[in-house]
Amino acid sequence: MSVADIRKTMQGKMEQSIAMLKTNLTKIRTGRANPALLDTVQVDYYDSMVPLSQVANVSSLDARTLSVQPWEKGMAAKIEKAIRDSDLGLNPASMGDLIRVPMPAMTEERRKELTKVVRQEGESAKVAIRNLRRDANEAVKRLVKDKEISEDDQKRSEAEVQKITDKEIATVDQLIQEKEQDIMSV
Repeated sequence: MSVADIRKTMQGKMEQSIAMLKTNLTKIRTGRANPALLDTVQVDYYDSMVPLSQVANVSSLDARTLSVQPWEKGMAAKIEKAIRDSDLGLNPASMGDLIRVPMPAMTEERRKELTKVVRQEGESAKVAIRNLRRDANEAVKRLVKDKEISEDDQKRSEAEVQKITDKEIATVDQLIQEKEQDIMSV
């Protein structure tokens, strides 16, 4: 494995860590209705658990309400139960074949709790990125030990790896800051 391969692998895994962070941040609700909030809800569909988006159309009616339109008439009760049982703290109301999911207003205390959760998610992503940096640097050191590359190449590679790491951590910081502003805005 060459230095370029090590760097490319590390960068790909760092991008996966950031993608995972973005996914986790969409699960944390702000005060507004976002259809992505229900992406994690699993519904019992003929004895198998499937994502809500595969059995219903999810859209936002207004800033505080989501609407869920089941594709099959008999699914409304199961969808309503799945949303209620999810850990999102939502209370859906069925209106015929349309399910309305109002977003409860968030208190200042709840907003502060959510910013702590956002920071924890960000810190987890940063730790994952730093671990990838360490793994890449160890792989380069093995190449030096096996006399496949010179120590100068090692220094250059470590500097490049650090530059990539700094860029990815700055991306994480930016995502965290944006999400915190989103949560704290009323």
